[in-house]
Amino acid sequence: MDEQGLEDAAVLLMSLGEQEAGEVLRHLSPREVQKIGETIARTHVVSRERLGAVAERFIAATSGQGLYAADTHQYVRTVLQHALGEEKAGILADRILQTSDLTGIENLKWMDAVAVAEVLRNEHPQIVAAILAHLELEQAAAILVQLGEDMRGDVLLRVAKLEGIHPAALEDLNDVMFRVLAGGGKVRKPSPGGTRTAAGMINLLGAGNDTSALDAIRIQDPDLAQEIADLMFVFDDVLKLDDRSVQLLLKEVATETLIVALKGAADPLRDKFLKNMSSRAAEALREDLEARGPMRVSEVEAQQKEILKTLRRLAEEGQVVLGGGAGMV
Repeated sequence: MDEQGLEDAAVLLMSLGEQEAGEVLRHLSPREVQKIGETIARTHVVSRERLGAVAERFIAATSGQGLYAADTHQYVRTVLQHALGEEKAGILADRILQTSDLTGIENLKWMDAVAVAEVLRNEHPQIVAAILAHLELEQAAAILVQLGEDMRGDVLLRVAKLEGIHPAALEDLNDVMFRVLAGGGKVRKPSPGGTRTAAGMINLLGAGNDTSALDAIRIQDPDLAQEIADLMFVFDDVLKLDDRSVQLLLKEVATETLIVALKGAADPLRDKFLKNMSSRAAEALREDLEARGPMRVSEVEAQQKEILKTLRRLAEEGQVVLGGGAGMV
């Protein structure tokens, strides 16, 4: 939900009254409740005009919609198919419908990261990996920070290797989570995860922890570590680099490589490179980009990967620092 959506939701809930607003919040995720709660706390005065505008948008958005769906599972699948296409919708719908009743795991989403880490600290890393794979990336990363460096690397390695799980096994994991919270029982079943999930968690660990976590995985499985690293930093993330780092990168990249790579880049990313070049070099690059005809996506991506390899080498040599948010090593 974007900032405008959060503000509109806050205004609408404030207009409903405490009890009705509470009933609405019961159906939202912990993260959504937190964001909307913070927005409400910052909202002190709402004009009649603003309230009217929000109410009108809400009525327009919900007019014609029924309040009841006889088969909610089919409704979810149909909506997702219209939005995402059949293949993507099938994957997402399976995950949603399989986990909709996982109240044991869902309870963790309302707990502080320190408290969850304390619950999981003595569990097998496979158990921890299975549980973290079902949490929001931000919460999972915060929990990993609390677990310590040795366990962190082992858990992330297992998250990266996790694959799909049968619904019955997922129910077993949820049942055992109740017992874990109660102080007993052990989980033996894996859960969904994969390299992208592991990369997302590592991205959010913070300076120092991210590098050590990836190094721990690299010791056991270099290829898997490289696959995770590839997902942690993409070409668009160059936007998050400081100007000095971009200037150092430009010294190492061939002009032809840069031209091809930027053919597939959005204007802000092109401008990031251009502003860190001399006026003469920037003008020459603009002319080359305009003169160059259409190119295959595979060619563009190949040259972008070459630039990323150079950037990682500079980072390993200590010449640049990759940081600045999610998606960054």
